[in-house]
Formats: sequence, structure tokens, C-alpha cells
Amino acid sequence: MPNTIGSTQKINDETPIELQEMAKAIESLPARYQEKVAPAMQRVVQCSTRRRRILNLVQEALSQLRLDMKYLIFDLEATRRERDEYKQMLEEDGRL
Repeated sequence: MPNTIGSTQKINDETPIELQEMAKAIESLPARYQEKVAPAMQRVVQCSTRRRRILNLVQEALSQLRLDMKYLIFDLEATRRERDEYKQMLEEDGRL
């Protein structure tokens, strides 16, 4: 019987080890039980894959946010330094 759970490549590359073990256990069942359990297993694998992709997207977004925050803090500090320099220049000239 062909692999009813999904392609072995997909299960090996994208799923946690626990799901890989469960897929192997399901494959060892008689065909009539495989037919009943395999669709649920496919949905679990798809959900796991989808969650992993979402998690990766969130992690990438957080990394980008951290980088953007570093640039903003740098820019804010530079702006404050410039403000303080101009303020000091005005005080020295007696304009303030």
C-alpha cells in the first residue's frame, strides 16, 4: 500500500521526530486501520508544518524589529547630541 500519510520526504524534512515516529507506527498498522487514521495524521502534519512556518515568520519579524529599534535608538541619541551641541552654542553666544 502506498504511503497514505504523506510523502516520506515531507514527513522527514518538516515534522517533529514525535510525528515521524507516529507516522511509522501508523504505516505498520493493517490497511483498514491506516485508512481511518491516516487522514487525521495528515491534518496533524499540515498543522505542525503551518505552525512552524508561522513561528519562523514571527521570529524573522522580531529580528527585524530589534534591528529597526537599534537604528532608531542610534538616531535618537545622535539627535539628542546635536540638540545639546546647538543648545550649548546658543548659550555661549548669549542667545539663550
